[in-house]
Amino acid sequence: MTPSVQPSSAAPLVSMRTRWPRLVAIPAAIGLVLAAVLQMHAAGQPLLATLLLLLGGLAVWVYTQPRAHALRYVFPGVAAALIFVVFPMLVTVLLGFTNYSSRNLFTEDEVRQALLAETEPVAGSQHAFELLGTDAAARLRLTAPDGRRWVTPAVPLAARGAEPLGLQAEGPETIGAAARPLRDVVSHLETLRSWPLQAPDGTRLALSGLREYAQLRPLYRAATGSATGAPPSGALIDAATGSLWVPDATTGFFTRDDGATLQPGFRVSVGLQHYRTVLTEPRFREPFLSVLAWTIAFSALTVAGATALGLLLAVLFNWEALQLKGVYRLILFLPYAVPGFISILVFKGLFNQNLGEINLILNALFGIQPAWFSDPLLARTMLLIVNIWLGFPYMMVLCSGLIKSIPADLTEASAILGAGPWVHFRRVTLPLILTPLTPLLIGAFAFNFNNFVLISLLTGGRPDHLDSTVPAGTTDILVSYTWRIAFQDSGQQFGLAAAVSTIIFLMVAALTLLQLRLTRQADASSGRGAPH
Repeated sequence: MTPSVQPSSAAPLVSMRTRWPRLVAIPAAIGLVLAAVLQMHAAGQPLLATLLLLLGGLAVWVYTQPRAHALRYVFPGVAAALIFVVFPMLVTVLLGFTNYSSRNLFTEDEVRQALLAETEPVAGSQHAFELLGTDAAARLRLTAPDGRRWVTPAVPLAARGAEPLGLQAEGPETIGAAARPLRDVVSHLETLRSWPLQAPDGTRLALSGLREYAQLRPLYRAATGSATGAPPSGALIDAATGSLWVPDATTGFFTRDDGATLQPGFRVSVGLQHYRTVLTEPRFREPFLSVLAWTIAFSALTVAGATALGLLLAVLFNWEALQLKGVYRLILFLPYAVPGFISILVFKGLFNQNLGEINLILNALFGIQPAWFSDPLLARTMLLIVNIWLGFPYMMVLCSGLIKSIPADLTEASAILGAGPWVHFRRVTLPLILTPLTPLLIGAFAFNFNNFVLISLLTGGRPDHLDSTVPAGTTDILVSYTWRIAFQDSGQQFGLAAAVSTIIFLMVAALTLLQLRLTRQADASSGRGAPH
C-alpha cells in the first residue's frame, strides 16, 4: 500500500517569503513614480511628466509580467536613452519653432500677471520708515510728508503679514528710540515686503524702497468692456494714459497702436521662421554658410592629418629592425593620455603672441611673431595643429592594430615577389586596413564636427566676423556658433539656436547612417556578415 503524501505546511510560508518583497516594492515604486510625475507637472514640465508616467507604467508591466522577462535587462538602458537623449532632442526641436529668447521667456498668462502686478508710488504718499525694537518685538516708525509720526504694533520679525498692520500715533514707548541699522532692514526685506500697513484714514501703504512705504497703484489693469465694444481678449489698459496694450501672437509682446512694446515678452510659435532666417536672410546666411564650410573643412582636415600621421607612425613601428619601439609608442601616446583641456590650455600659452615659446623661437630664428589669435588664417592653422596633435595617437594605435591583423603569409608573399616598402604599403597594407578603417574615420569626422571644447578653450571662436548681426567667428564651428547665439548674444536667441542645433543633428545623423551602412558593407566584404 502506497503511503499518502501530506502537503507540507512550510510551502505557503516559503511562497510568502519569496513574494512579500515584490508586494512591498511594486507599490513603493508606483508611489515614487507618481510623486515624481506630480512634481514635474507642478514645476511646469508637462512633457517630462507625461514621459515619466509612460515609462513608469511600462516599467511596472515589464517587471511584473513573466512574458516580459527578457525586456527587464534592456529596459533601464532604453529608459535612460529616452529621458536623457530623445527627450532633450525633442524639446530642442520644438524650441526651434518658437521665439524663445531672453526677452520671451514666459507664457502669455505669466507675462500678463507680471504686468498686472507692476505698481508705482502715488505722488506725495511716500512715508519714510525706521525699524525699531528687537526681532521678537519689532516696530515700524513712519514719518508722513507733513512730519507726523506713526508706529505699528510690536510684532515678531519672523511673522509674515496677512492682515494690514494698523498705524497709530507715536507714543512715549518709541519716542527717542534708536533706529536699527540699514543692514537689518535689508536682511528682513522679504518680511517687511509682506507687511501691508493701514493709516488711520484707511489708506493702504506698502514697501516701495529701502527707506520708504507708500501708497501704490497698478500701472496696468485688465481691459473689460461691453459685449459690442469689448477690447481684444487678454488686453491691458495703461492706468496713467488709458492706452490699450494688446497681446501680439506674431511677435510675442504686448503692443500699442504706435508699435511700442512692453517688456517682458512671451513665447509664441513662429513656425519655420528661424530656418528661413538662417538659410535665406543674408545677415544670417552668410556667417552660417561660412561657419558650415569651416566646420566641414576643419573636421575633414583634422581627420586626414591625424590619420596620415598616425598611419605613418604605425607603419614605422611595424618595422622589425626598429629598436625601443615600446618607448616610442609610450611617448607618442602621451598626448592622448593627458586630459584634452590641459593640453589645449598648454598650447594656448605656447601660441601666445608675445610670451609664447613658439613665437620666441620663430622670432629668434626668422624674426617673425605671427598673430595666431587675431589673424583668421593663422587661428585656423593653429586649431588644426593642436587638434591633429591631440588626435594622432588614437589613429596610431588603431592603425597599429589593423596592420598587426594582416595575415603574415601576405607579407611574406609580397617580400618574395620583391615588392619594396612603398609598393607593399600601397598594394597590401592600405587596401586591407582601409575597409575596416573607413567607418571609424566617419565617426572621427562626426566627433570633430561637434568638437566644442577645443574651439571654446583655444580661440572662443574669434576673431569675429565684423559684419554679422549674431556672434559668429572665423574659427567657430557650428556647435560653438550655436552656443554663442544661445548664451553670448545680447538677446540670447534660444529658439534660433535650437533651429541651428536641429540642423546639426540632421547632419550628424546622416553621417551616423552612412557610418552604419559602411560598417555593414565592411562586415559583408570580410565574410562576417555573409550567411552560412
